[in-house]
Amino acid sequence: MKAPAGRFTARTVRAKAPGKVNVSLDVGPLRPDGYHSVASVYLAVSLYEEVTATSTEAPGITVALSPDSTLDLDDVDIPLDQNNLAYKAAAIMADVSEHATGVHLEITKRVPVAGGMGGGSADAAATLLACDALWNSGLSREELAHLAAELGADVPFSLLGGTAVGLGLGDELSPALAKAQTDWVLVTADYGLPTPEVYRTLDRLRAAEGIDVAEPTGVDPQILTALRSGDAEALSRVLVNDLQRASIELAPSLRDTLGIGEAHGAIAGIVSGSGPTVALLADDPVAAEGLAENLRRYGLTALAVHGPVPGARIMSDILL
Repeated sequence: MKAPAGRFTARTVRAKAPGKVNVSLDVGPLRPDGYHSVASVYLAVSLYEEVTATSTEAPGITVALSPDSTLDLDDVDIPLDQNNLAYKAAAIMADVSEHATGVHLEITKRVPVAGGMGGGSADAAATLLACDALWNSGLSREELAHLAAELGADVPFSLLGGTAVGLGLGDELSPALAKAQTDWVLVTADYGLPTPEVYRTLDRLRAAEGIDVAEPTGVDPQILTALRSGDAEALSRVLVNDLQRASIELAPSLRDTLGIGEAHGAIAGIVSGSGPTVALLADDPVAAEGLAENLRRYGLTALAVHGPVPGARIMSDILL
């Protein structure tokens, strides 16, 4: 039954987008503009953020956290105003959409906050896709990717998913033909590490040691070869993260987490991005589940995941 002419009809669109791990991350020197060039291999993993976008008759954008979130959000400071990446994504979509309405965003958090896995970026990617559908904007994936790049380096990848090489600020993406599954255990922390502070710490450590690094121009081809074949043993030998030493400097317990993981069956471990999430590589899904179970006995929060997985996707689209 159609609503009478002139009456507002609400619609809700639910979308999800994955978090990521940096299988490799080479960081260049501090640039004059205050940023660092990077060369990284991103892997989208099976831990998803969800955003439900519901049109509202009143104008404006509102943001709330879903009670279905699997994270303990009591002590986490997540802005629910214009400083939230999902809010910014909705605002950008409203600017380019002819039939934008007010919108309420409800975010289901599953990716660790400030954990180096791009959870906020996943929220933004899911919001772009949900609002595009909500307002019938008709933007192509390429057009959405351009908007995503305005929101931060990790947002375009969360939209794309899979495996990709990131250069520049991490937003110059090239999809990698690496579809073989690799299995990981993510060990999350009950605290965050602000990315800018981790980069500043890396710069300080390098300066104290007199280390000069060149601008990164590409990634180790052995990493892509190992990902294409799904060869976990080969991949374990080439994992690298230039930020790891800075993250450990700020949070020394990360070294213990890496050691416990490798002592209980991980074939390699790495801090994901700026941390503090630790990604432990396992031989297969069974090994990953067993490793996660062992780590929980130490009181650690451990999740078995796999990658690569697709990027942002619509889950439902309903007229209310």
